[in-house]
Amino acid sequence: MATGQTNENMATELRPFNTDAIARAAALVAAGQPVAAPTETVYGLAADARNPDAVARIYAAKGRPDFNPLIVHVADLAAAEQLGAFGAVERALAARFWPGPLTLVVPRGADCPVASIATAGLDTIALRVPGHRAMQALLAATGAPLAAPSANASGGVSPTKAEHVLATLDGRIALVIDDGPCMAGVESTIARVRDGAVEVLRPGPVTADMLGEASGLPVIGVTGSDIVAPGMLASHYAPGKPVRLGAVDFADDEFGIGFGAVRGDYQMSEAGDLTEAAARLFDALHAGAASAKAKIAVARIPAEGLGAAINDRLSRAAV
Repeated sequence: MATGQTNENMATELRPFNTDAIARAAALVAAGQPVAAPTETVYGLAADARNPDAVARIYAAKGRPDFNPLIVHVADLAAAEQLGAFGAVERALAARFWPGPLTLVVPRGADCPVASIATAGLDTIALRVPGHRAMQALLAATGAPLAAPSANASGGVSPTKAEHVLATLDGRIALVIDDGPCMAGVESTIARVRDGAVEVLRPGPVTADMLGEASGLPVIGVTGSDIVAPGMLASHYAPGKPVRLGAVDFADDEFGIGFGAVRGDYQMSEAGDLTEAAARLFDALHAGAASAKAKIAVARIPAEGLGAAINDRLSRAAV
């Protein structure tokens, strides 16, 4: 685990998004403290990526293994190019999907000021330009690249509401900015360009078909044990209970997460809409974790399009 000062027993403020909240958050970031703020995907725990002590506090608050790198959020492509090396294909993908839920893994720049702890000592860096007003406002107010993994205890269910952040980090961080539920609901797609192809390191809202159309290159999925980007741990998003996937009905001791015609205690989408299901996925797992039932079961989710990202998260939750 990362070492350094922990944030245990800290008083956690909860503030609605406004200019005063952003100013307070920016002051905390300048003082080396991580703060939670929403992005379009999930709530992130943000700290100045150039400050190794601040990044260590992210790891400490989350209980995150320090071999697991972090995504660095920046305001725009120009800021990203100050940190990493972009080729023509990476620039084309950035032009198409930034701001938005795509993280690009590129070679770390020779003069990159990001602390090595944020990239887990790798010679690559994961970069994203978020589309959410709160994280963009925080980037503008701090003037810093912000390392920002999901704002939850490591390995647990990612937060899509401020209350989800408080469920595991209350007393461990100084501030949560509440700007309502996240729209996308699953973390960003992570991709890198290598050997004439686009490699999907983590599925997300930007699908393989979308990447192929924008890049003109073949798109392949990457599996294996090497941790070369965030979100690649086999076991992740765990709700603390056994999780059964592909359910067509639910046992009495199972909290049922339904989809389409399969109805449960929590319905991800009555209409069988994958976009709606993605936005509600982590809230459903949080609800299952908080329920009195001993187990969780999830209806089958189609594998096409955004379903690949949903099934990726569910398979890691079920490990």
